[in-house]
Amino acid sequence: MSLNKVMLIGNVGRDPEFKSTANGTALVNMPIATTEKWKDKQGMQQEKTEWHRVVFLRRLADIAGKYLKKGSQIYVEGEMHTKQWERDGQKHYSTEIIASELEILANKAP
Repeated sequence: MSLNKVMLIGNVGRDPEFKSTANGTALVNMPIATTEKWKDKQGMQQEKTEWHRVVFLRRLADIAGKYLKKGSQIYVEGEMHTKQWERDGQKHYSTEIIASELEILANKAP
């Protein structure tokens, strides 16, 4: 048995860029930031932000492109995928989340 499921609550890092694949499928890529906050042993506030590449396809791409903007807080569910390619003899990797669920929690005022 195995499971590939990612759940994030975070903020959109930039306005969506709406694109289409070669076969015409709607596509939106966007970075989502999740931030962890805590107090260290000295009582000082600490913060760590992780950036996640999220890909929305088809209907979710339409929704993301229309309703999301930088700063929007969203809930995303999806699967993690890793791409691999070679350039100048070096292997490169990129990990992204292919979204299957999207819920808008809060939108920044225009």
